[in-house]
Order: sequence, then C-alpha cells, then structure tokens
Amino acid sequence: DERNALTPIGGELARLPLDPRVGRMMLAAREQNCLTEMLVIAAALSVQDSRERPLEAQEAADQAHRRFVDERSDFLALVKLWAFVQERIGHKKSNRKLTEELRSQFLSPRRVREWIDVHGQLAALAGEQGWRPNATPASFEQVHLALLAGLLGNIGCRVLDAERGEPPFAGARGIKFFLWPGSALVKKAG
Repeated sequence: DERNALTPIGGELARLPLDPRVGRMMLAAREQNCLTEMLVIAAALSVQDSRERPLEAQEAADQAHRRFVDERSDFLALVKLWAFVQERIGHKKSNRKLTEELRSQFLSPRRVREWIDVHGQLAALAGEQGWRPNATPASFEQVHLALLAGLLGNIGCRVLDAERGEPPFAGARGIKFFLWPGSALVKKAG
C-alpha cells in the first residue's frame, strides 16, 4: 500500500509457496468459486504443456487434440484435457496401456504425470488453507475473472495494421506476440 505495508491479499500471497501470479489466481478462484477448475489450470501452467505437436505429425496432433478444444478458451481446453486424463486413469489400465493411449493422443506421459503431481500438491495446499473446491462446474466468466487476477500482463489485442511476418498481437509493455498454432483462437478476431 502507500505506506509500503503488505495488503491483506499480499499477506495471503506471502504465505503461499507459489509463483505470485499463480497464487493470485488461486486466491481469486477461491472468491469466484472456481477453485476446482483453477487447480487444473494452475497446475497446467506450472509444468510444460503435455500436448505434443511434432513437426512430422502436426496435422495428426491437431486432429487428436481437437477433442479437447473449447472454442472460447484455451484455458477451458485444459480442463477438458484434464477430464480425459482422469477418465483414462480411472479405468485402471496398466501403466503401459495408459502410456500407449496417451501417446496415441499426442500427449506426453511424463508431462501428464508431472501435471497430476503438481495438481495434487496444489490441492493439498488449498486443503491446508481450508479452501473448498466448488461442487458445481464454474462458468466461463468465473474462471476467466480468476485468471485475469494473475495474468493481467498477458492480455493482448490484435494489431490490425500488422505487416506480413510481424506478430499480429500487441501486449503490455510493448510486447508483440503470436498465438500458439494449436489454439482454437488462432483464426478468431482479436
């Protein structure tokens, strides 16, 4: 604050052993009643993306990943991907069969395991804080309001007069960027 003292939110963030952006999203998710979805998204953002898109099979990978696409949000696509992974784990397949199935969907088994581990750690942390996951699925607005709390510096807008080869989006602090080629939002207006 103006006296260089921690704000109440800053105090809560200081007690969380998380990247401040992820911690801020978690605090906002608690308030927005979307902690279940945010645990999945925060864990996914904390590890390398489990989706693989090899150069020699980009089209096949994009086709396999289409089942997880959410037309409005790449973050909600992560929630769909998480549901798929949890369903496959729930079928009590052997590790070898699960690994084969994940690879057939162009998902890295190692990164999926890391994602599951980080999710478990975040869920344990939330439980220690006394936070309760939401019982009903959160809305698009709830999830994205919580995300904005931690990702304000990642907002961008389409640059209409971008020259060919120039990144079509402008972000905070003069950053220019492209969307990930596998994103459902690549061909949409900014």
